[in-house]
Amino acid sequence: MPLPSHSPLQTLRSLHRRIHTSIVRHFMAAAEPIISSSNTRVGWIGTGVMGQSMCAHLIRAGYTLTVFNRTPSKAQPLLDLGAHFAPSPHAVAANSDVVFTIVGYPSDVRSVLLHPSSGALSALRPGGVLVDMTTSEPSLATEIAAAAAAKGCHSIDAPVSGGDRGAKNGTLAIFAGGEEATVKRLEPLFSHLGKVKYMGGSGKGQFAKLANQVTIASTMVGLVEGMVYAHKAGLDVGLYLDAISTGAAGSKSLDLYGKRILNRDLDPGFFVNHFVKDLGICLKECQNMGIALPGLALAQQLYVSLRAHGEGNLGTQALILVLERLNNVTLPPSNT
Repeated sequence: MPLPSHSPLQTLRSLHRRIHTSIVRHFMAAAEPIISSSNTRVGWIGTGVMGQSMCAHLIRAGYTLTVFNRTPSKAQPLLDLGAHFAPSPHAVAANSDVVFTIVGYPSDVRSVLLHPSSGALSALRPGGVLVDMTTSEPSLATEIAAAAAAKGCHSIDAPVSGGDRGAKNGTLAIFAGGEEATVKRLEPLFSHLGKVKYMGGSGKGQFAKLANQVTIASTMVGLVEGMVYAHKAGLDVGLYLDAISTGAAGSKSLDLYGKRILNRDLDPGFFVNHFVKDLGICLKECQNMGIALPGLALAQQLYVSLRAHGEGNLGTQALILVLERLNNVTLPPSNT
């Protein structure tokens, strides 16, 4: 007669371990102080187009900030506001309770957080929190969370949407994945950056942001196609954009980029190169999930063509250049 796979003693021991873990976590959470500018040291890694404005909000809110950027001069405006510069991500974490990162690519995230000697996690004290706001791979987010947990720390993936204007205005959409209790505990910090939505366990914040990028990609294609169509039809494109902005075709992309496109303002609120990266991650995840998103694939190819023309450091609104080249037209400035 075969023995049961789990004896009553094994079951009891397993139940005891789970209860013990739950109790320990409860008391650890209770022991963690409420986050405030008086008792929480904040680290920030990545002070580019988005990070600089986001970090500045926390400094102005009274938090003590230690910052790192690979190009130190890009951090100077924050130093002028009172931030302290650190020579490495490791040094940032050694002086911080919560460390934010917003860098370029998944390889950068891995380097600044997980490098065994220079990475932030190697210096973070037990109970410390990593908050990665880079758009990155969901699998990397879960890897970071596991590595943090092994050190008695926490990790949240919290990519954002809203571009440079959202960062400057503190109105970003923040998609958070990880422990819900940790996300709630970070609310005093997130509140200065935008509005946070809890999306689920580790990696779910990244999945939400990638879905967001899928939506934006096709929306941007529709926006610039409509503008070219309106121009070829003899309409004043500025007047056309005003007319559709309050109807069903209205969108945040139109609000953010319509007039920029007409003014030939193609400076980056979000880099083409980074959008190509995001859409590439989306397509990779589509393969993993076994789903077909043809609009995403088309948009990714159009943005890749911008990069092929050496325009990867322009903003995502530079997609208009692709449609202009395809149709041998150039949109004139609006008369309105």
